[in-house]
Amino acid sequence: MKYRIVLASGSPRRKEILAGVGASYDVIVSDCDETTTLTEPAELVKELSRKKAEAVGKDVNGPVIVIGADTVVAYNGSILGKPKDRADAKRMISMLANNTHQVYTGVSLIIKEENGICEVISFAECSEVEVASMTERQIEEYLNTGEGDDKAGSYAVQGIFATHIKGIKGDYFNIVGLPVAAIYQKLYEIGIDLKTGEKL
Repeated sequence: MKYRIVLASGSPRRKEILAGVGASYDVIVSDCDETTTLTEPAELVKELSRKKAEAVGKDVNGPVIVIGADTVVAYNGSILGKPKDRADAKRMISMLANNTHQVYTGVSLIIKEENGICEVISFAECSEVEVASMTERQIEEYLNTGEGDDKAGSYAVQGIFATHIKGIKGDYFNIVGLPVAAIYQKLYEIGIDLKTGEKL
């Protein structure tokens, strides 16, 4: 038996990661309400990833695996979202410079069988990112690129900001937005190959 794999995200980075491991998949972007009262990073990303996966999962028939994901940047326990404006982006980059912060990605896998029975696996991965010290000029130069305008924490680890990354502890792909190794392992444990969608 073969499962159809559906990514409940329009993120170009998540699509690249899945394609990079050879997975064949479809994209259905979730239009769910992403409001939450949770403030603890790991729990928040798990809840939002589940909402995204469920919003797509209810409209697709099995056998299918729906992958929902949500990523946040956290510093000292506080979540850093997408910047509201340049001043907000500068505040975040200044805070992260010469410090270590965490990136959490929550993943929810909805495994829907042909008979409609569903299994949901939700988990969160955390990676630590150490940012080098940055001068005022370096911060301004980075803000001028606009790279971080639509990104949590106001930066992209895989882009221009890579020149300011001093070290990473944990899964790099988790920081980009999809901990693909953890997804592969969790599916493999229950007898499904992410790369082919086949039941083992």
